[in-house]
Amino acid sequence: MTPEEIAVEFAEIFDDLPAEQINEMLAKNIPFETIEFFSQYAEAFADGAGITGNARGRLPNLLLFGYLIRVLEERMLPDPEDTPLS
Repeated sequence: MTPEEIAVEFAEIFDDLPAEQINEMLAKNIPFETIEFFSQYAEAFADGAGITGNARGRLPNLLLFGYLIRVLEERMLPDPEDTPLS
């Protein structure tokens, strides 16, 4: 899968989920320290960028989704040990 396909899959899956289920999924799949980091980072970023309202409240989950997509991308990369040397 390409990074774009991964992002589309995430969007389709989470588009229909209620916020409670999304939060539960994130809590089960991401270490608490990582969730806490992104929450604090999102707050600082929102303060600096002047983000308010619903967008501010959604920012931590948006950052966490980006993190999950990046983790999946890395897992999909071929293992360098499996690549034959030229």
